Amino acid sequence: MQYNFICIEGNIGVGKTTLAKKISEDCNARLILEEFTNNPFLPNFYKEPEKYAFPLELFFMAERYKQLKGVKEQEIFSTFTVSDYFFIKSRLFAQNNLSSDELILFYRLFDIMLSSLPKPDLLIYLHTNIKSLQANIKKRDRSYERDITDEYLLKIQEKYFDFFKKQKDFPVLIIDIIDADFIKDNATYRKIISTIKQPYSLGVHQIDL
Repeated sequence: MQYNFICIEGNIGVGKTTLAKKISEDCNARLILEEFTNNPFLPNFYKEPEKYAFPLELFFMAERYKQLKGVKEQEIFSTFTVSDYFFIKSRLFAQNNLSSDELILFYRLFDIMLSSLPKPDLLIYLHTNIKSLQANIKKRDRSYERDITDEYLLKIQEKYFDFFKKQKDFPVLIIDIIDADFIKDNATYRKIISTIKQPYSLGVHQIDL
């Protein structure tokens, strides 16, 4: 493996956690999974987003920071570590959900936290279409996700792509899985493993499976 710290990102329902678990099991990697089910604001957010967006995003950011800070940097980079999120998602989701005044405070807190967290050696972004995302969301049937709209998912996708165009801190590998199923098709999964073992320069790289 070329990288010690890999973060997997993507839209809601794309399969980040599933892929992170498979990689961890097959490559004997340290696994970091986002703990989101204990966010008390999440169920109400999709019903009244304007009312609950700010406490929702603050809670998520604090929990992500606490989790990543709890794993010492030397421990992350001393072995192969894979995570099903990167801290930057706090900023991107906040951009999508918060008002301009709320973002000013959120950015101040975010920048302080980000400066003390390790950067990934490689960020993997799983990409698929909105129809597939909605199918996955419906299949896992989480009550608080039933009201997620296509428009909301599309805006999240746009925030990620806009960020990728601007950042130069680490390589980003966009893996298009629109016509691929790495869960059921082992050949597809092995291709992903082979792909992430390759060296990548800073910037954005795209792979179609």
